[in-house]
Amino acid sequence: MISLRDVLKRAEANKVAVGHFNFSDLVAFNAIVAAARDKELPVMVGVSEGEREFTGVCQAAALVKAIRDEYNYPIFLNADHTHSIAHAEEAAKAGFDEVIFDGSALPFDENIKQTKKAIEAIKSINPAILVEGEIGWIGASSAVIEKVPEGVGVLTTPEEAREFVDATKVDVLAPAVGNMHGMLASMVHGDVQKRLNIERIAEIKAAAKIFMTLHGGSGTNDDDFKRAIKAGMTIVHVNTEIRIAWRRGVEAGLAAEPNEVAPYKILKPAVEAVRKVVSSRLELFSSK
Repeated sequence: MISLRDVLKRAEANKVAVGHFNFSDLVAFNAIVAAARDKELPVMVGVSEGEREFTGVCQAAALVKAIRDEYNYPIFLNADHTHSIAHAEEAAKAGFDEVIFDGSALPFDENIKQTKKAIEAIKSINPAILVEGEIGWIGASSAVIEKVPEGVGVLTTPEEAREFVDATKVDVLAPAVGNMHGMLASMVHGDVQKRLNIERIAEIKAAAKIFMTLHGGSGTNDDDFKRAIKAGMTIVHVNTEIRIAWRRGVEAGLAAEPNEVAPYKILKPAVEAVRKVVSSRLELFSSK
């Protein structure tokens, strides 16, 4: 099957992006797979440390392997926001395609030091695994939050990006470019949208010269998404929108069938709600 690196190379050449969507249960996973197969597009699925604790590390890998084996489908698994080398090694041994070692909360020099150690550990297990590093603070939770976290809004500089990439030899870079994890309540209601610094994205891409990921995509202006991809973003993460759709779908299923006890019947609206979000995002990210 085609590798994740080759999928990203094709996306970069075509100035489109690969959608990345998190899951922590079969509802979201099946919905993501259904949307991607319907659009006939490659897709990345991610599980954070918290999500991996819930799903199981090997179990998440087994789900992805099952789809690959049955459909020969280009679906790739990412260990999202991994903060320790031990957890990074665990994901690598389980067969993940990418590991994000997130040292963005550390001082810059320490982030470089720890990321280099993580890359060495991961590549010693499987050299084909892509390792992503993150610089700049964009918050830490894919949740509905009351206010913008302190420190969010400071942009990564091209100089920082170049230094980080040169020092670590990371495969993928996740910078701060106006993006933010989670969504404000006003964003959920559609009153406010996240806006990205497209010029800075282009500057960082020119300096880093590697694949780049846009984290915290939920609630972002659609045109900014498209311009960010054209400027150099090759992977786009969406999680909070998935979680909101999941919850609304579960609530709708319970309201529609208050006496039902079969989970697969109650959860059908949740599958459909998540599928719609993923489908619309995949369509946007792949449009030229």
